[in-house]
Amino acid sequence: MQIETELRLDYKDVLLRPKRSFLSSRKDVDMKREFKFPHTSKKWKGVPIISSNMDTTGTVETAKVLYKYDLLTCLHKFYEVSDIIKISKEPFFQNIIISSGITDRDLRRLNSIMKKAKPNFLCLDIANGYIEQFVAVVKKVRKRYPSVILIAGNVVTREMVEELVLHGVDIVKVGIGPGSACTTRKKTGVGYPQLSAVMECADAAHGLGGHIIADGGCVYPGDVAKAFGGGADFVMLGGMFAGHTESGGELIEEDGKEFKVFYGMSSGTAMKKYYGKVNKYRASEGKTVKIPYRGPIENTVKDILGGVRSACTYTGAKKLKDLSKCTTFIRVTQQTNDIFGSSTD
Repeated sequence: MQIETELRLDYKDVLLRPKRSFLSSRKDVDMKREFKFPHTSKKWKGVPIISSNMDTTGTVETAKVLYKYDLLTCLHKFYEVSDIIKISKEPFFQNIIISSGITDRDLRRLNSIMKKAKPNFLCLDIANGYIEQFVAVVKKVRKRYPSVILIAGNVVTREMVEELVLHGVDIVKVGIGPGSACTTRKKTGVGYPQLSAVMECADAAHGLGGHIIADGGCVYPGDVAKAFGGGADFVMLGGMFAGHTESGGELIEEDGKEFKVFYGMSSGTAMKKYYGKVNKYRASEGKTVKIPYRGPIENTVKDILGGVRSACTYTGAKKLKDLSKCTTFIRVTQQTNDIFGSSTD
């Protein structure tokens, strides 16, 4: 047993320090990035924001809208193989990430998809990326699909990022417990403050030519900017993309107001929906909540992109790629003045 006494930080603990800028308008910020990857010759160019592979956010309907803005969508893993094959000829499919677990059943499904659909991106996604079996599957999948851009996670420490990149992962997914629909930290006591995880894992990945996704913990567009400022190459959003017309989840009405159901993929709701029960040996590690219906997701996409563009102008970053180079974080005890509520309208 030991205690690490160095303070680790979340997005709420810092603000970006403003700096002199030669930019005269938000529209002058280049939000697209072009990526090369350590284990494949493929390249990708676009805005590196991703809709999470929860079944309430990682939908085909969401992907169609995000593609118009050059964003990515990680499809949830419960789509039928035939449905994925059906959309594989659509233009937006180039910005879709196929997600898979690591069981034999998952890998058989994945093989069927890879044979017929040939996606650019593949995400091996489990809650605990520290189990020995995970690295073994990563090596196996890398060998079987050498040309795919391989994403894997979730982890939060530099040694596991290095191990995954060294064994064939192009992009490591970083985050344990920060998500708005996740209760892992409450149920298990395990986790890592997200901003510090991003900064440490980005440093490890970049040293080996790899990349990271900051997965979870963003509540506002400013948090997305902080994730990029902390060194994240991609940012994955769940709760911020939930509750829209294109999102999954049941639309319900209560007292004349509309809500959408949003839940974590380790919640009792998700496990009962896809597996019929919560197994006796485990606990639910996700919330099920009702969030106000937000209308078309396009409005939220514009709001997020506008916020990140503005962050770049405040810090002097002409390109999104430069934001981390222009970032100085300052520790704070208060983010906002919410005397009249917390609406961002």
